[in-house]
Amino acid sequence: MLRGIDVSAYQSSTYDTDGLSFVFMKATEGRSYVNPKLKDQTERARDAGLVVGFYHFLWPGNLTDQAEYFVSKAPDKKGDILAVDWETTGEGTHASNAEKDSFIRKVKKLRPDNRVILYANRNYWLNEDTTSYAGDGLWIADYVSAGEPRIKAKWRFHQYTDDPVDTNVADFESKAALKKWAEGA
Repeated sequence: MLRGIDVSAYQSSTYDTDGLSFVFMKATEGRSYVNPKLKDQTERARDAGLVVGFYHFLWPGNLTDQAEYFVSKAPDKKGDILAVDWETTGEGTHASNAEKDSFIRKVKKLRPDNRVILYANRNYWLNEDTTSYAGDGLWIADYVSAGEPRIKAKWRFHQYTDDPVDTNVADFESKAALKKWAEGA
């Protein structure tokens, strides 16, 4: 299992990269928010030689606009992983299953050279999802032992704690294998 983290504007741009193979950064949310630390957080990950991913926090509605906004703001580099963060918004709403699927397909169409994956917590995966569509892979959040999420589906990334930062493992034999997979879109 490979170790990684995910960061947003709540975390420092000088986060610790020791022992990490990958990092995901929040890029955008809805149709108007861009992580103000995105550039510096991305530079930190690239300087450390990590596999880099970016995620978009999905809101219901305007899926094409959100997809276009995300790809216009997330750095465009082959081998970077793009993810949709599908969960409850600050207003207590969430994108529907069909909207989640539509967003993933639209991002894949706009960025055919990047892997596009789904981030969802265990509850969403088991109770909101009706299609099991996760694009190129599932990034599951379930706060249990690292690498042991309580789902039957094949997963690529597992967020297993948020203390002191969102910490993840990836189901790849090596960083080289993760990099090869990420570049293989």
